[in-house]
Amino acid sequence: MQIMGVDIGGSGIKGAPVDLERGELAQERHKVLTPHPATPEGVAGCVAEVVGHFGWSGPVGVTFPGVVSGGVTRTAANMDRSWVGADARALLTQHLDGLPVTVLNDADAAGVAEMTYGAGRGRSGTVLVLTLGTGIGSALFTDGTLVRNTELGHLELHGHDAETRASVKAKEDGDLSWERWAKRLHKYLAHVEMLFSPDLFILGGGISRKADRFLPLLDGIRAEIVPAALQNNAGIVGAAMAARTVDSGRPVTESAGGR
Repeated sequence: MQIMGVDIGGSGIKGAPVDLERGELAQERHKVLTPHPATPEGVAGCVAEVVGHFGWSGPVGVTFPGVVSGGVTRTAANMDRSWVGADARALLTQHLDGLPVTVLNDADAAGVAEMTYGAGRGRSGTVLVLTLGTGIGSALFTDGTLVRNTELGHLELHGHDAETRASVKAKEDGDLSWERWAKRLHKYLAHVEMLFSPDLFILGGGISRKADRFLPLLDGIRAEIVPAALQNNAGIVGAAMAARTVDSGRPVTESAGGR
């Protein structure tokens, strides 16, 4: 079974049809740059461009980097403020000529995908999936069940919004060495560990391809730390999973992790 997944990010919007039997992209993903300012109309147009690239005519799952409740976007830390309170599902449905659309938090989507097909498959206990990119997204699971919209990248750490110090964007903007960035990331992980006592951290986003450069520097964290298996495709896969669950009735808050 194939479903279209689209992942909206602060720097890029990417998508592809997803083979949900295998949890893999069925075609090479198509990516466009996120418009600036990243207004609802501008971003919706880009999503339509990505979906149109594949000539897609079925259900579409779309992630958003912020809190999403009932298809409405409630926060927009790395997008234009006009997203706050926007009916994203209705807007995207309009731009996609009436195709059925499901919208969810981007890290939640990536987390469900990792727990079902990736590094969290079969893992019980408390698992925290962190997506490192323009910001820091989070997906918290207890025995395979998702706690939605946690947005732990916005925890205050030493007087700063954590993602402004420990995201990949912070590394790039500050031209930080792997060692300096890993020190910041370590402080963030230690803080989150103190709050939630996870058994496992899964670190995702595009930076997970270079896990060997920074994971060995994160010593002193009690929880196991592993790179995401689906890397930067996890959001696309999770978006497609969410679109499928609308028809099947299976809650997107459930995954194969811990089962």
